[in-house]
Amino acid sequence: MRALLLVLFVAVACFGGPPRRVVSQTVGSDELLLALADPDQIAALSHLSRNGDFSLTAKEAERHPQLLGQDAEAILRHHPDLVLVASYSQAELVAQLRRAGIRMICFEHFESLEESYANLRLLGRELGHPERAEALIQACQTRATALARRLQGVKPVRVLCPSIYGYTAGRGTTFQDICDHTGALNVAAEAGLVGHMPTPAERVLTWNPEVLVVSGRSCEEGLAPYRERIPYRSLPALRQSRCALLPRNLMSCVTHRRVEAYEQLARALHPERFR
Repeated sequence: MRALLLVLFVAVACFGGPPRRVVSQTVGSDELLLALADPDQIAALSHLSRNGDFSLTAKEAERHPQLLGQDAEAILRHHPDLVLVASYSQAELVAQLRRAGIRMICFEHFESLEESYANLRLLGRELGHPERAEALIQACQTRATALARRLQGVKPVRVLCPSIYGYTAGRGTTFQDICDHTGALNVAAEAGLVGHMPTPAERVLTWNPEVLVVSGRSCEEGLAPYRERIPYRSLPALRQSRCALLPRNLMSCVTHRRVEAYEQLARALHPERFR
């Protein structure tokens, strides 16, 4: 193993120009890499890259090798000259790769569409394809602007994104960013929550969401996990089955692909603007 690490360190130190063997460790960096890289630049994608519950590029990912684990050895066996990680990657994994001398890009900010653009530009430059990043950004900007015009003047719908994990998404989250672009008012942010905070059960009952944003093939499937769960079971929105559906992979999206979440949720909340 030590010999392998030494070889990799020398290869990275001596290598010039755009990387030729890029490994992506997260679903978010998978989506960025697939959008910008030449196919032969991709050495491997994350262990969840082919899981459609999490990835918006699952079918495309099937054409590339997949990490078989989440440890450093699983990454190193692909002989990368660049590894893509994120702020939520395991700290010990990142430290091991750093000790091995592996060049890395860590995506730290992705709560807003503008931050997604910055990540596209960063990776586009590193891969030697800045023009591809700019073309993607322009396409996203066009869609976001068109949606904003369609929603101009709508009355915001009061929404809440429930969670079985005991945390609620407030201001400064990707869910807040979705709300900002869809004519939605995030009642958790209105109540002062910042980031993903423990759900304040008693306070939730005073937030009065009109619609619950959930994932599932139907409203009933999406709401089912909360039917008997405190505090959601007491909310009028749940008792009256008022929900808007977003696929799980869009709900958790941290890349430019979130524009699809904007469009889907806007249609669900304001169908009159899309007739």
